[in-house]
Amino acid sequence: MTLRAVRGAVQVERDEPELLHGQVGRLLKEIMAANGLVPDDLVSIVFTATCDLVSAFPAEAARALGLVDVPLMCARELDVRGGLPRTVRILAHVETDRARSEIRHVYLDGAAVLRQDLARRPAGGGPSEGGAR
Repeated sequence: MTLRAVRGAVQVERDEPELLHGQVGRLLKEIMAANGLVPDDLVSIVFTATCDLVSAFPAEAARALGLVDVPLMCARELDVRGGLPRTVRILAHVETDRARSEIRHVYLDGAAVLRQDLARRPAGGGPSEGGAR
């Protein structure tokens, strides 16, 4: 097993705890499915949120999914003029046998514009929903 980093992001429609938890949970599930990960593969996850998301901690969504023994940290994303609003980004450190080129980064909803060069189909083969930044 090798330590790899997986990136992802999701744009939240409104700053409400239920929406934030739902979207971050969806992003985590999609990242895990796209990369064939199980909870024991997760080493740690860093979440960043833009300054307009203040209703809840993104890491709470991971705890709600049962990731109770994975180290999690939340931080504020840089407030750059013209940056995508209401966005949660994830940097997950994982143990995997996949090569770096096989890692699937997942960017959902409005966050797909962040890294169109990495846009991929979500697990399950549906229409493309994302790229990565």
